[in-house]
Amino acid sequence: MSYDTLRYDVSESGVATIALDQPETRNALSDALLDDLIAALEAARDDEQVRCVVLTSTHDTVFSSGGNLAGFAADVPLIHKHLASGRFPSAFRLLGELGKPSICAANGHVLAGALGLALACDLIIAREEARFGTPEINVGLFPFMIMALIYRNIGRKKANELLLLGEQISAREAERIGLVNRVVAAGEFDEVVRDWAEKLAGKSPTMMRLGKDAMSRQQDMALDDALEYLRSQLTIAFSTEDLQEGVKAFFEKREPDWKGR
Repeated sequence: MSYDTLRYDVSESGVATIALDQPETRNALSDALLDDLIAALEAARDDEQVRCVVLTSTHDTVFSSGGNLAGFAADVPLIHKHLASGRFPSAFRLLGELGKPSICAANGHVLAGALGLALACDLIIAREEARFGTPEINVGLFPFMIMALIYRNIGRKKANELLLLGEQISAREAERIGLVNRVVAAGEFDEVVRDWAEKLAGKSPTMMRLGKDAMSRQQDMALDDALEYLRSQLTIAFSTEDLQEGVKAFFEKREPDWKGR
């Protein structure tokens, strides 16, 4: 598939790589880029051959600089700005509702609204040189759109620090506070991303979809409601051919042959 602001590729192992590709703007999240991203995520969601999605960047040092500040300050009707900002929650929801695992391969700095994209992914692998932050307060703005994702991923006091001070933190600090899963040296980065992506792509697609949906839905439920919902999902899992195949392969000491049913 061809997009103006990003590259989209699906490997033989079922890994769809979406690479933001506007280096001249440091992948600022313009309306055009977000439209392409939403379209690419929908394509990956609807493609049965795709088993895992990797979100990354073609820029040498920046994953994305965040929202398009010029667009925020543009002299256009307020309602137009409000409608345009709906692209952010649409992209975040799509990443959560792919029915397939996603990895943010943060090969460079992840700033402002881009931190929301990263946190909307299931896993984040960061290159050692990458930095993370929400600098919006420094330009008279506030990271409203990504606040909910930040508070759902790290402790409240650290979240407050990021939001209120607007200072950047290193990849190692991001790993320490639970913002990212793993930090990798530049020379090993692509290999580690590929390894995790192919491992995820090799799991049962049916169980991944059930599991991913459950991960998203249960997080804001009351405990008793969550337990009952998850018990019903376990019952559905019992009915799948993939569960039967997985157990059979385990006892026969072989790799499972997933049918996606």
